[in-house]
Amino acid sequence: MIHNTYLMAMSQEFEMEQSMSTVAHSHLPPARRVAAASMIGTTIEWYDYYIFGTAAVLVLNDQFFPALSPAAGTLAALATFAVAFIARPFGGIIFGHFGDKVSRKTILVWSLMLMGMSTFIVGFLPNYDAIGIWAPILLVLLRFLQGLAVGGEWGGAVLMALEHAPEKKKAFYASWTQSGVPAALVLSSTIFLLMQQMDEASFHAWGWRVPFWISALLIVVGLFIRLRITESPEFLKMKSEKREVRVPLFELIRTAWWPLILGTLTLASPNIIFYISSVYLLSYGPTHVGLNRDSVFMALIIAAFIQVFTIPMVAMLADRLGKKKIMLAGAAMVALLIYPVFWLVNTGQLMAALGAMIIALPITHATAYAVVASFIPELFQPEVRFTGSSLAYQIGGIITSAPAPFIAEYLMQSTGSSMAVATYIAVAAAVGFTAIALSRPAKKRIDRPEARASSSVTP
Repeated sequence: MIHNTYLMAMSQEFEMEQSMSTVAHSHLPPARRVAAASMIGTTIEWYDYYIFGTAAVLVLNDQFFPALSPAAGTLAALATFAVAFIARPFGGIIFGHFGDKVSRKTILVWSLMLMGMSTFIVGFLPNYDAIGIWAPILLVLLRFLQGLAVGGEWGGAVLMALEHAPEKKKAFYASWTQSGVPAALVLSSTIFLLMQQMDEASFHAWGWRVPFWISALLIVVGLFIRLRITESPEFLKMKSEKREVRVPLFELIRTAWWPLILGTLTLASPNIIFYISSVYLLSYGPTHVGLNRDSVFMALIIAAFIQVFTIPMVAMLADRLGKKKIMLAGAAMVALLIYPVFWLVNTGQLMAALGAMIIALPITHATAYAVVASFIPELFQPEVRFTGSSLAYQIGGIITSAPAPFIAEYLMQSTGSSMAVATYIAVAAAVGFTAIALSRPAKKRIDRPEARASSSVTP
């Protein structure tokens, strides 16, 4: 009874919003407006996610783990950062459940609020000297909540953009969400780079907290934008036809376990090249080659900025040539071009390092990653699409993204050769290539008799 009432209210709200949008926003098509909102919201959420990682490397060890040695403190801070990877699949399950049953739009708003509050509170969290062991405990808890939030963010943002998009431009509009990831990397890295220009004492005393405080302003902007978009038409159609399932997770495991596995493995090539470039090379360049850390950092920012624009360009190509072809090409590029990436970095020259970052991110990673937002969701039926997309993406993050920098450093220490690291990435890309080749979009179903009848009539 409550669900039926809620559905009727949602349908009426959707119709009202559509008519109001026609009058107030006639200059901006709904698909473009929703895609822009998804990109901005994703940028804000991933900004919150990335500033924690940057802070973990720069300052959290001193603030929250002072009793440990510098090396152990850094490892503890990085372990805290990794907590979010564990939380992300749970976020995908929780937010995916309600996103498949209640509302795509509402879940996006809640995920943004959870991420914003968790991040903002970190900026005010007392350190170890003030409250002792409770400081790292609360830090871990807030990081876990961040992981839950981002676990629901990607699936919801992607589906809102994808399900509003016209049929022949789905890859393009869905890719706007993907562009939010490098945009967030640019924003978070730039803010921390600016904060590091202050004297060290001030930075450690309060300067490191400023990026977390800025999150509050960004969340207000994100909520204002997301509250104005309309509910997904595909979701409302699914609800009106009463095709929602009782427990989306159970239905996913029962009917779509194979697409879930393939969707997870398709992320091997884009995830590994991204985290090797954005995390491992920041350490590899200064440690093994002698590059200046700030210079490598600037090269990363420049490359990520370019990628904000190359991702939708690749997606436009995918709408013309086919999503699978571009995904396969991206995986092949990762396997082949990772070798010249390391060759360029190994020269120890700044411009060569910049060239390596450009090959790795706006060229190779953009090709492998741009179409993920439209490719993975289409492996699942609408009634389990939020849950399936979120779980595939977040489990893919655990098994491919999280261990990549650690495996790379282990191989480097064991063999003394960056070619061993490159070969590891190439093998992972081959796994992704195979999964992409085996994947098939979920068949579109027409369940209602009147829909079948209307589909047989030629206008």
